[in-house]
Formats: sequence, structure tokens, C-alpha cells
Amino acid sequence: MKLTLDSLRSHLSGEPARAYLVSGDEALLVGEAADAIRARVKRAGFEEREVHFIERVADWENVRAASNNLSLFGSRKLIELRLPSGKPGTGGSKAIVELLEDPSPDNVYLMLTGKLEREQNNSSWVKAFETAGAWLPVWPVEVSKLPQWLRGRAQTIGLELDDDALRFIVDRTEGNLLAAQQELEKLKLGASGTRIDLAAAQASLADSARFDVFQLGEAALAGEVTRALRILAGLRSEGVEPTLALWALSREVHSTWGTMQEGAARGWQRPSPGLENAKRRAGKLPFARLAARISRADRMIKGQHRGDAWDEMALLIVEFAGRRTLPLTSTRAA
Repeated sequence: MKLTLDSLRSHLSGEPARAYLVSGDEALLVGEAADAIRARVKRAGFEEREVHFIERVADWENVRAASNNLSLFGSRKLIELRLPSGKPGTGGSKAIVELLEDPSPDNVYLMLTGKLEREQNNSSWVKAFETAGAWLPVWPVEVSKLPQWLRGRAQTIGLELDDDALRFIVDRTEGNLLAAQQELEKLKLGASGTRIDLAAAQASLADSARFDVFQLGEAALAGEVTRALRILAGLRSEGVEPTLALWALSREVHSTWGTMQEGAARGWQRPSPGLENAKRRAGKLPFARLAARISRADRMIKGQHRGDAWDEMALLIVEFAGRRTLPLTSTRAA
């Protein structure tokens, strides 16, 4: 079956499916959908959870092994697959189809990917998810619907935004749903009442020193080393998961590589001056070394490699900008 965000809630009121594919580039909406699925699956008795980050062909053998191995605790389990690229390759596609042809009653599969291109939508592995369970493609909120979306979000946490405050927050966050949600939560914490006017919104946002992962990606993409490192330090000091920071940086590196290879800008993201900057320096960038740094930082986060992932990301930012040395800026917040 094929789901939407609107139909997901009613679907989860019944018995969960045996397999879910959630795809899309809206991190907030994908994350919330995945959380809802995890919660429902857990209530259904699948109490154990295994997460697999798919980076190479050999990783699919680990997924097969996890599917066949009984839980050490005798419980049923959720097997979660992370594939940001949305491209499992020939071997991965075959593995998915085989796993979902006859899924074990002790397993539920949840796969999270970035946005799928048109040709991927009709692939055998996507069809396998639709047949065995459900596919939920998550689409960005249309610009014209952002005010309505934001107002609804505010109401769910007990806030009422007047029209001027609503327009101000929409303009301030520029369609970044995760940033908009964070600003609402900040307003909730600092508000003296439930109604938010323009002055209250302006005061709250002006006081915010929070940096988000999207700002990190944009700064790195534009080659703004000092700003990117300052944002990286801010994310670290706020306790943001390093995986999110690495995802933002990796996405922009891959985007730059893709524009050089295909000669096309990212159609899934609003036009960015930073992308034009990145395209100009792309021909001189050491993409193999950048990919190695991304992989090394990922292994550090997982405890599979010695070192500090935040420091590795700082070096990634510098090399992505086409520079060889760090400026006098620390990745650790003062």
C-alpha cells in the first residue's frame, strides 16, 4: 500500500504492517513518521530494535543475518535500515526483494531514505515494500501552505499566533520546517501566555543563538569556513547528535559532486547562492578525500574508529572549502 502523512495515523490505529519504507528530504516530517511507526511496532510486541547503516554491498549480508537470527532475549524485533542515498544498488535491491518475499513473523522492517527519483519509484525494491507493507513518500510542505502548517503546529502545543507573528516566523525560517518547529518550541518555553504577537515573536527570535544543521550545511556549501566552524561549535555545545551534523555536511558534499557530474542543480531544494559558490570550486576539490573523512567521522560516531567526530567534521569543512588549514577557530564552544 502507499501511505500519506494524513493517512498514516489512521493506518497505525490498526495492526502494523511487516515492512515500511519512508522516503523524503524533510528531516522533521520523516523523523516524526518514523517515530510514530516505531512506537506502534513496539506496542505490537516488537520490543527489540536493530539499526543498520547501509554504506556498501557487504552491509546487506549483515541485514540478512539479522533477519535470520533469533533475538537473544526471545523478543520480536524492528530491523531499521538507513539508506540516505535511496540507491541500494543491484545487490541491495535483490536483498530487499528476497527479505520481503517471505518476511519472518518475528521481524518488522523500517527503511529510511532520502527523496526517491521517478525511476526509483517503479523499482522492484520499492514495489516489494508496497506489496509486503507500505511506502510513505514524504513531500515538502508547499510554500502557500506553510502559514497553515505553522499555525496548526502552534495550536498543538497550545500557542495562538496572530497573523503578523505568523508571517514573521514563516519569513524567518524560509521553509525550513525543522527550524520552524524549533522556534515554536522556544516560544512555548518563553511565552508568558498562549497568544503570540509580532513583538513577542521578534523578541524570541532575536534572542536565539541556536544554529541548526541546515545552516551548517549552507555555510559549508558556500565555503564560509569561519561561520561553518562557529555553527559546528554551537551544535556541539547544544548537545545536537553528531550524526545530524555529519548528515548535513555529507549531503552538501554529495550535492556538489552531483552537480559537477550531471551539470544540474538540486531540484529538491530551493536555489542557493552557496551552491553556485561550491560549483565554482568543485573541479579542484578532493572528493575522494572528502568521502574518506565522511566515512571516518561516521565510524567515530559509531565507536568503530578512534578519534573525535566533531574534529573530523571541522577538517571536512576546511577541505570542502578548498583550504588546507584550520582558521583560528575551535570546534569546541567556549
